[in-house]
Amino acid sequence: MNKIEHIGIAVKDLNASIDIYQKLLNTDCYKTELVASEFVNTAFFKTGDNKIELLQATSPDSAVAKFIEKKGEGIHHVAFLVDDILAEMERLHQEGFVLLNESPKKGADNKMVCFVHPKDTNGVLIEICQEIKWI
Repeated sequence: MNKIEHIGIAVKDLNASIDIYQKLLNTDCYKTELVASEFVNTAFFKTGDNKIELLQATSPDSAVAKFIEKKGEGIHHVAFLVDDILAEMERLHQEGFVLLNESPKKGADNKMVCFVHPKDTNGVLIEICQEIKWI
């Protein structure tokens, strides 16, 4: 794992949260994106080398909606950038971690992603992600 790629924060109201984080970070949201497969709208901020991803559920059945219902708004996941997501998934599997995806899937911000079950990581949902390279 190369670095923390971003921290994901679950929010109820994306537009209100964008306003909050623009003021807090003193920078504009650089991207919003619907991730239909995950039933979320996302907004991204960058400050230095660090990124924040805000996530708002688009369905009451989504993982983010269930997270907010159970825990309230707040940190949803920590994402780590990897060079080879398939190799990293295999390594984590061999180490005994439960992966929530059998194969990587398209995530936001031009990434392929896979999640590690939080029961194996002290209650923290971990995302591994790899930049999609276009040939």
